[in-house]
Amino acid sequence: MRLFSAPPLLLLLSFGLAAPLSAEQLQMPAEGQSAPHSRTAMDMPVKGMSKAQVEQVFGKPRQILAPIGDPPISRWVYESYTVYFEYSHVIHSVAHR
Repeated sequence: MRLFSAPPLLLLLSFGLAAPLSAEQLQMPAEGQSAPHSRTAMDMPVKGMSKAQVEQVFGKPRQILAPIGDPPISRWVYESYTVYFEYSHVIHSVAHR
């Protein structure tokens, strides 16, 4: 009894081994550095800052939105980002597109 014997090239093609391999190389910033287009901690308020600290460091916001919900979440809108507060402390800062 004879087993099926395919030409070696056909076997290589069927397993995709003949196709060239490529990979994209990603460069990550070193610890403590920011990516080229990301904001650093000093560009926007960071979690835990009080409203007084935010105003002292970043100035008065363009708009202050009243708190809503429970716990109360308020927003301060600046030129290029919005700061979210829970009670009187920053919980998140989001850059505008």
